[in-house]
Amino acid sequence: MTTEHVLAWHFLPADRKLRFPPHTLVEVGQTLDHDGELTMCESGLHASVRAIDALDYAPGPVACRVECWGDVEQGADKLVCRHRRVLAMADVTRDLHLFACDEAERALALVDADPRSVEALRVKRLWVDGKATDQELAAAWDAARDAARAAAWDAAWDAAWDAARDAARAAARAAAWDAARDAARAAASASARAAARASARAAANVRLEAVLTKAIGMEGMQT
Repeated sequence: MTTEHVLAWHFLPADRKLRFPPHTLVEVGQTLDHDGELTMCESGLHASVRAIDALDYAPGPVACRVECWGDVEQGADKLVCRHRRVLAMADVTRDLHLFACDEAERALALVDADPRSVEALRVKRLWVDGKATDQELAAAWDAARDAARAAAWDAAWDAAWDAARDAARAAARAAAWDAARDAARAAASASARAAARASARAAANVRLEAVLTKAIGMEGMQT
């Protein structure tokens, strides 16, 4: 726990009101205060240091850059505090749609992508700009789902687990020493996968924060 001020991200619904009573309308420059007990996920004012973590909890498309202080308790992907001041905010619906397209295209570039998946993203970009209908977008996504049931990362993840399962079967047929050796290798491989996933998420966060910072008008500002 710290009493220092922490810059973080927070998302609001489209109406810019807090989800819990008294459903306060949030405005730029406003400071919200919590006088009661601080309990992660239950009581207090929450936010996330990384935008990509805040997005996991987003109830809507309004992104806020916030300053948190007052007995700040940090968890793995979010924090809880007594005071939270809004430095800037904006509805980033369009920005998030385009960011999702960018990230999907980045993932598809790593594999031999089915043309239907590529087409779905093309239609999604048209839809964002009002140049494709909801029906056209739905049809494109249905085709993409038929082409690939999992995203590029999920496919790679499944392949990795298939390899690990095959290694485990081989170990079961091996001598005790070989089994132990293979198990150690499998553990190292799992650790490498986790590290790779964390690294990819960190890189995506850098890109997302650049998008949001520009969208809310804080690009180049010192905070």
